[in-house]
Amino acid sequence: MAQPPAVRIAHTFELTPAELARIRDLLDTAFDDDFADEDWEHSLGGAHALIRDADGLLIAHGSVVRRQVRHADRSYRVGYVEAVAVRADRRREGLGHLVMDALERVIDGAHDFGALSASDAGAALYVARGWQVWPGRLGALGPAGPVPLPEEEGSTYVRPAAGRPLPAPGDPLHFDWRDGDLL
Repeated sequence: MAQPPAVRIAHTFELTPAELARIRDLLDTAFDDDFADEDWEHSLGGAHALIRDADGLLIAHGSVVRRQVRHADRSYRVGYVEAVAVRADRRREGLGHLVMDALERVIDGAHDFGALSASDAGAALYVARGWQVWPGRLGALGPAGPVPLPEEEGSTYVRPAAGRPLPAPGDPLHFDWRDGDLL
């Protein structure tokens, strides 16, 4: 049985401009050129999980960035998963799981819980790993106050960090504001 490929974890500041360009190329291709500049910006500033093939070509990526989330009377430090992608010719080899293993270790070590917004195609990976749809309401803390995000309900997943419970769903999760897609 072949050894699984190594996963490199690196913070954005540790990546060279050439590495960042290769990541962006992978994401543009994996998302069929539907990966906006705002999506790219959302994936930066945190930990990246990178997998290369035997020739050194990037074949999988994901990142986890810190977001502040208000729930009831508390602010949480949330590890938000972004830009998970596997090169098309390497899908169904378990590379997405390897990326998520690495990102979940970051979440367990540095965050109160994990969150992500999943496409229909990607949801099966997260469900298989124990992520669950947030059953409550969602919102963002906009410049003029809270903004409800009902369109994100049903596609936003959460996962407790090791040894920490998830917030109770009675109150909405209010994510920090950002340009582009809010979740």
